[in-house]
Amino acid sequence: MEVDLTKRVTELYLIDTIGPFFRGYDRRVINWSKIPWDHVGRQGEAWWEMVCSELNILGRQAVSWGFNAASIDDVAHLADHEWIEPEVRHRIQRYRTEMRRCFQVLKGVGLSLHVTMDVFSATPELLKRLALNRTSVNDFLRDLLDRFFTDFPEVAGVIVRIGESDGKDVKDDFHSQLVIKTPEDARTFLQALLPVFEKHGRRLIFRTWTVGAYPIGDLMWHRDTFARVFKGLTSSALVVSMKYGETDFFRYLPLNRNFFRTPLAKIVELQTRREYEGCGEYPSFTGWLYEQYARELQQAENVIGCMVWAQTGGWVPFRRLAFIDPEALWTDLNTFVTIRVMKEGVLVEDAVRAFVKERQLGDPDALLELLRLSDECIRELLYIEEYARQKLFFRRVRIPPMLQVYWGNIFISHSLRRLLRYFVRDADTALRSAQRCMSNLDRMRSLAERAGVSVADIDYMRDTFHLLALSREYYFAEDAPDIEMRILEAKAAYKLKYAKRGLRARYRIKTDFKPLLLNPKHLGWAIQFLMRRQRGYRVVDRLVVLSGLSLIYRLIAARKPHWIPGFASKSAMGVDVVFR
Repeated sequence: MEVDLTKRVTELYLIDTIGPFFRGYDRRVINWSKIPWDHVGRQGEAWWEMVCSELNILGRQAVSWGFNAASIDDVAHLADHEWIEPEVRHRIQRYRTEMRRCFQVLKGVGLSLHVTMDVFSATPELLKRLALNRTSVNDFLRDLLDRFFTDFPEVAGVIVRIGESDGKDVKDDFHSQLVIKTPEDARTFLQALLPVFEKHGRRLIFRTWTVGAYPIGDLMWHRDTFARVFKGLTSSALVVSMKYGETDFFRYLPLNRNFFRTPLAKIVELQTRREYEGCGEYPSFTGWLYEQYARELQQAENVIGCMVWAQTGGWVPFRRLAFIDPEALWTDLNTFVTIRVMKEGVLVEDAVRAFVKERQLGDPDALLELLRLSDECIRELLYIEEYARQKLFFRRVRIPPMLQVYWGNIFISHSLRRLLRYFVRDADTALRSAQRCMSNLDRMRSLAERAGVSVADIDYMRDTFHLLALSREYYFAEDAPDIEMRILEAKAAYKLKYAKRGLRARYRIKTDFKPLLLNPKHLGWAIQFLMRRQRGYRVVDRLVVLSGLSLIYRLIAARKPHWIPGFASKSAMGVDVVFR
């Protein structure tokens, strides 16, 4: 099916739509990065009817707010091929039948469909056949996508992820792996695949997101790597998709400068269900943050829209679903304000007032004041501002501006105390900001009542941030001899309070007060050796940190695996990916 590319709608405002596929997925910690196909494959007709019903609700709401496109998973589970195991092909046929209904729902409400694809997802038998026939991944995907576009004319494009693969917890017929390792690999991939997209009149949305693995691992922030991939490419089928910063969805990040380094069509990735900031369990407002990015992006050439992640991302216990769960108010608010700011240039305050009117809430001025106070709590207590403002790199990764909170976990440990005392010199300011934020939370409760929003969410935020305030005291106060005991008591009370209510959506508080047996001076030397405050690589990075550490890590992993924290080795792709 050939389509004239010049007749396509230029603007692209994407919303993710995978939330309904998690219904009934009964795990404490959920991997929200992709549809759980092992769970989906066990569902019957009634479940699929529910999914279609919720997609209809989600889609209609998204279109009414200004979105015109949907992202949904994924090519591997929908594209049939004779090299795949017969039993897997049987499941693919079922997925194709049911997902066509889902596609019809989304397309019917006015959303163009964009299906995700990891490069490269495969079954064991498929990998064997590729090796046996000496077929490259690019050649295989070129043929597979040609068939896929013929089979699914309703699909407008494919969203390609090349820099991150499935987490270690994924149990599925398909498992993705990183096969694009250099800028030249990425460029060759694009040159091989773009003709297929041009032939069928579809978009190839190429995500620059990477987790630091291999020489391609700095694509999202390194200007030379970026240029080696995209310079000279002119295909009208190509859209470059970039997260707003140089790392994941955190605050305190300047706008990614690669938006200003190519004339190619671009979209900015924004997250409204903030995976590192509570996933909508409490107000983590992004309005003013995204308003600033929107203003800066006006100076960039050919930015055609945005991709908003409202349901996707993170390994967390939190499970409120935007658009379809009434309690997902904070994510809905973020999403509403984000699309109004990015698409129409509406002022944040006006967008909040419009949301209050649409949802028939209470006093809009009270809600705005609550959001301002909450924004300060997020910036100054969930983050530690002095540390967060520092630009730090390790190997090919910009180090996140948040150390203490990681998805659904809060870490309070002596090792973090040592580390933070190295980076944060103004302890008094850090302590005072924690006290001010706790006062904010006290005021927010009455504001929530006036605004007509959940007071329980503010109580939960206060309980959680009370632990962060205690940890701040542990890290920086010099006269708190009983602080360890107070932290353990607060931890126990927090766990008991939310366990009694039958709520699994709480943070896990991980404490370890055992002293770190490392001289502070030696710790400083190690940090200065391993980390840098500049984007460009130092001589020591090229000679030792990029190459030598990979070998050292492999030796440790093989001979002293207990030296590597279990959490770091088991979550997501595992910490080892950073050393590839």
